[in-house]
Amino acid sequence: MTMDLFDFNDNEERAKPLAERMRASTLKDFVGQSHLIAEGSLLRRAISLDRLGSCIFWGPPGCGKTTLANIIAAQTNGSFVKLNAVSSGVADVKKAVEKARDDLRMFGKKTYLMLDECHRFNKTQSDSLLPAIEQGTILFIGSTTENPYASMTPAIVSRCRVFHFEPLTSAEIRGALVRALTDKRKGLGAYEALVDDDALDHLAVTAGGDLRTAYNALELAVLTTAPEDGKIHVTLSDAEQSIQRKALSYNEDLYYDILSAFCKSLRGSDANAALYYAMRLIEGGCDPLLVLRRLIAHSSEDVGMADPRALLMSVAALTAYQNMGYPEGLLPLTEAIVYVCEAAKSNTVVLAMNAARADAKNNRDDDIPKYLRDNSYGSKEMKADSARYKYPHDYGGYVEQQYLPDSLKDRVYYTPSDKGYEKAVRELRKRKGKKR
Repeated sequence: MTMDLFDFNDNEERAKPLAERMRASTLKDFVGQSHLIAEGSLLRRAISLDRLGSCIFWGPPGCGKTTLANIIAAQTNGSFVKLNAVSSGVADVKKAVEKARDDLRMFGKKTYLMLDECHRFNKTQSDSLLPAIEQGTILFIGSTTENPYASMTPAIVSRCRVFHFEPLTSAEIRGALVRALTDKRKGLGAYEALVDDDALDHLAVTAGGDLRTAYNALELAVLTTAPEDGKIHVTLSDAEQSIQRKALSYNEDLYYDILSAFCKSLRGSDANAALYYAMRLIEGGCDPLLVLRRLIAHSSEDVGMADPRALLMSVAALTAYQNMGYPEGLLPLTEAIVYVCEAAKSNTVVLAMNAARADAKNNRDDDIPKYLRDNSYGSKEMKADSARYKYPHDYGGYVEQQYLPDSLKDRVYYTPSDKGYEKAVRELRKRKGKKR
């Protein structure tokens, strides 16, 4: 095995982890996010024409947010400054902005400010950045794993274009791992390691869409596997240990069959079957969090308003598992599965959601009744319209009035069934004198 792995003389470069060394430097080498950077897409056109404004990259870890920001800065010949919202303060922002202003004035050079974990910036920190974004002193690229519309200062979000990144597919991750194994300059090619197909498949699938996790696991497996007859041979067992997750004891088709059986058992109120399929998934190597996420979905889809506590139980089980871990966290998971199975069933929530979404997509009537609009700073006529609003508490908590736009005023999305808690909802509606 050749030990002179790199042409680089820089020891610091050699010490970088595989994920950093393999980071793409051009759009051609970028992995995933075809919906964002495909030929002719808005983002790709903006990058190629150097017309990209401030933006926010929102997506899970290891999906390429920082890599794409680096590519943008390099391709547009701009300066690239990277800060982390957790460790950086107002002083760091001001320093970066002043340097960006100087570069723009003296050299006409743009500065891209990449802010990792940007949802962690508080209002004071955000306010220190806002003028620079408005004036174009910097081009802001925020990177976050949280929904920016809910977690970030609205003033920042309103001045940025939000791009939603998706987790990488297992095929995309597998292809990147294969390239890393054959790349002798930046990857692991100098080791000439043989990695079994099932080991590569396992790393690609269990990485959960996170390429960084897959790279780290592959590097660990190659570097810690002792050569046999001068060759490094990475098996499935080595891959399992490097990523700390066992391979599924079933093929992909059977996995989806078991998952489907679990969901249908929840809907069918068979706690015994649901528990078996849940444990079959988990014991076979499935992440319990996936089971919990499906449980939460079915708490609304199949139980819904017939027993609203089912959703509370499922979310509580997820929180408990995240805090307790495996195997103790299986106890609240089991309790929640039993509760969802034994609860009264109703699909009125999902029916209401689908009907409302269809109208929201197709109708597009935003002619909101005038008395429901925000007329705080309006004209006398607008304030007069606002006075027509009937404040429900002045009428004992409920009064009949139109809330939907005229074109949808007769729409009914949610109709309570006669099952479980929904029976009480129906009775309450009758007592209120609701017409629908």
